[in-house]
Amino acid sequence: MSNSSNTARKVGANTVVTAEFWISDSQGTPLDDSDGPVVFLHRGQDSLLPRLDDAIEGKEPGFDNIFHLEPEDAFGDYDAELVRVEPRARFPEPLEVGMQFEGVPGDDDDEDGPLVTEDDGEPSDDEDALVFTVTDLAEDRVVLDANHPYAGMALRVRIKVLDVRDAEPEEVEQGFAYGDEDDENEEQALDALLDARRRPDTLH
Repeated sequence: MSNSSNTARKVGANTVVTAEFWISDSQGTPLDDSDGPVVFLHRGQDSLLPRLDDAIEGKEPGFDNIFHLEPEDAFGDYDAELVRVEPRARFPEPLEVGMQFEGVPGDDDDEDGPLVTEDDGEPSDDEDALVFTVTDLAEDRVVLDANHPYAGMALRVRIKVLDVRDAEPEEVEQGFAYGDEDDENEEQALDALLDARRRPDTLH
C-alpha cells in the first residue's frame, strides 16, 4: 500500500497554492480573513509577503500555522509624510471618508490640479503614484493618508494550506495563477491581507 504523503506536492518554485488566511493584531483581535480558499502562484505577482512566502516554502497540504509579523515584515512603519491635507475644491462631490484617489506626494507641479479617483479599480501605470484614502473631512479641507491600514502594526497571520499543484506554463509566464473566475474573494482577499504592493482599496 503506497503512502500518499510521499507523493504530495510541496510548496516551491512554479507551484500554485490554495490556502485560507486569517489575520489579527498582536493581541489576537480579528482584522480580516480570506472568507474561504484563495489561489495564488507561489512567489508570483499574486503571492504573499516575502516573510510568509518563506514560511510556507516546502510545506504540504494540511500545513496550518500562525506567524507573528513585525511591521517591517508586514506593511512597514507608519509614515507621517504620507498624510496630506488638501483643499476640498480639488475633489469631486459627493466626497466621503473612505474614498480613494491617486496622486504623487511632493509633486509641486500638480499641487493645484485635481486628484484622480480610483473608482475604476485599475492600478496606475505610474509606479511612483500612491493611492490616498480620505480619512477626515472639513468644510474646506480633506485629509488623505497613503499608509496601508495595517502600517505600523504587528500582525498575526494564520495560514492553512489546502492544496498545492504544478503551475501551468502560462501561469508561470504571466506571474499569477488562474483562479475560479466566479470567485471574487480570491483577488480581494490577497489584496486585503497580504499584498506587499499596498492596495488597500479592496479591504473588507
